[in-house]
This record gives sequence, C-alpha cells and structure tokens, in this order.
Amino acid sequence: MLAGPVAGRSQACAFYRGLRVVAVDGTTLTAPDEEAVTWYCPKHVGQVRTFGYPLVRLVDLVECGTRALLGACFGPDGTGELAYAHRLLGRLDASMVLLADAYYDAFGFLRAVADTGAHFVLRSTRKRRPSLRRPLPDGSHLTVIQRREYRAGRGYERLEVRVIEAWITVTLSDGTRRSELWRLLTDLLDAERYPAPELLELYHRRWQAETCYFSLKSTILDGRVLRSRSVPGLEQEIYALLVSYQALIRVADDITTACPGLSAQRISFTVLLQAAADQIVAARGAAPHAPVALVGAIGRAVLGALLPARPRRRLKARYRKTASKYSFHRGDHPRTVQAYTLEVQIIQDGVLDAAPKT
Repeated sequence: MLAGPVAGRSQACAFYRGLRVVAVDGTTLTAPDEEAVTWYCPKHVGQVRTFGYPLVRLVDLVECGTRALLGACFGPDGTGELAYAHRLLGRLDASMVLLADAYYDAFGFLRAVADTGAHFVLRSTRKRRPSLRRPLPDGSHLTVIQRREYRAGRGYERLEVRVIEAWITVTLSDGTRRSELWRLLTDLLDAERYPAPELLELYHRRWQAETCYFSLKSTILDGRVLRSRSVPGLEQEIYALLVSYQALIRVADDITTACPGLSAQRISFTVLLQAAADQIVAARGAAPHAPVALVGAIGRAVLGALLPARPRRRLKARYRKTASKYSFHRGDHPRTVQAYTLEVQIIQDGVLDAAPKT
C-alpha cells in the first residue's frame, strides 16, 4: 500500500526532461547466526571454514530525488541481484528512465527493461566492446548489442543503444587527482534532446539508491544485525523496516506538498526519524479531534532543520567491508571526507580505453 513514487511534477529533482528518474541497486543485511536462519541464508564459505554473519540480499527500486521505494524484494544472498531485479520490472512504465551500475549490463535485463516501455541509462563494463557504428554530434555513438545465445523463434535478439564515453577526473581538496573512464549505455538515442553531458550528470543520481540504503541500514538500524531468529521473523522484520522507511518518505512528501517550492532533497531523513520517534514516545495526537494538517510536529521539526539548498560536493571516506566479494584497494579511495572538483572530458572519437588528454 505504501510502495510507489511520491514526487509531483514540481519536484524537479525526481525528473529528467519529463521522465521520472528511478534507480535499481542491491545491498545486504546481516542476520543472526542461528541454524533456523542459516539453512535459508547460508554463511560465506572460505577455503577452510564458514565466516561472517548470514546475509540477506535486498534489491530496491528507488525514486531519485525523493528516495521513495517503488518496490523491493529480498532473499538469500546466493541469488544474484539481477534475478531479484527482474522481479521489480513490473514497477516500471514508459514514464520512467532507469539508472543502474555496471552489474546490470546484461542483454536480457536491458531487453526486459525496454519491453516495459521504460528507458535506461547504465554504466557498461570494460568487457563489452561494442562496434561504434555512427557518431553523433555530441561525441556519443550509436551501436547495436545482441544476445549471445540463439533463441528459437527470436534468433539473435538485438537492441539499438547509444554509447557515451568520457574521462571523469576528480581532484580532492588535498590535491589528489584520480581519472576514470566511464562508458554509458542508453536507449535515449536522440542526441539533440538528450545531450551526452546531461546524461553523464544524470547517471550520478544513481547514488540516491545508496543514500536510501544508508538511511535503512545506518540511520534506522544503526548498523545492527537483524534480531529475528527465524526466516518468517526475518521477513516480517525486513518488511517492517521498509514500511517504516516509506512511511517517513510519505511524511516528507506531505511537507513538500504543503510548502510549494521546497525540494525533497532538503529534508533530512535523520530529523524525520528522530521527530517521528519523539512523537511515538510522547503519544500526542494519537486520537485527534480536529482535522490533521499536513505539517504537524514532525513537519515543524523538519522545516526547522532543512539541509542546504545546494549540497556540498564531498567524497565519503571508504572503509573495508567485513564481507565483500570485491578486493579492497587501499590507495584508491580517501580515508577522510573531502571536498572535490570534477572535470568531464567526452571522448569524441570513440577510442576505447584511451588515455585522457592533458
């Protein structure tokens, strides 16, 4: 009942050229180390023994800007994100553009997204080497990707996409510079209506999904392990977590509705959560005798602690995860929060893996 987009057209942060911007991503939640749980969510297996907590895989479809949950699914970590993401495709429609990271660069998934009518912008992997067929004025190229396997009645299915390549250079406040090649795939083929620089900037909104997970895992759960010691209990607890989160997001939507011109990005989720918790403890207005205003005690607390209109550009400090399939690169990420400046250089000739020009 609570799941779904909340942004109206006045919330520009949730739209790009008339399309509602949504992102898909996955994370894990740690569960208790109990036999009643590990049969369903097994622990990681090393060369000698199992280790860590059992993990529950959670995949969400998030509305960028408001960070509302359009849908979510979860289950054992042994099932990949793509399998869970396919279950959320019914939430997409032709009014949306989907953002995703390189993990979702799979033909079957992109074909399924296109079949819903939604558009997509995602980062491609280095393994994909598309033949750039026709250059466009903004430096992007049109090409065709296809399914590797032959399917009876369908043959080798093909999908026309646009490739955007650019060097992204980040300069930290301590003088450190780092350059990385971005290769985006999109089915927004009109370069005049959807210029490459705008799509590169649009892709950055994908991190709204990470902000959503931060709110769920660090703000609400406060980094704690889930407490339920059975599979049905875990399912109930995770749904309670998602419902509580979405209820607060809908309160934020009430506040922006009552205050025209207020961007949803200025509302602090931490303040929302704390104000709501205070009201539960005080139990004021549990049985109101008058019409309830959109901006009540929670809204007044939020409006008294709005975030800056223009967020600061900062890189978050990175740390080694307790259980991760990715190797940790000690020198690649800052160990402290730092401000940064950004430079974008689109590769005009489509030369893959070329060095950035100085």
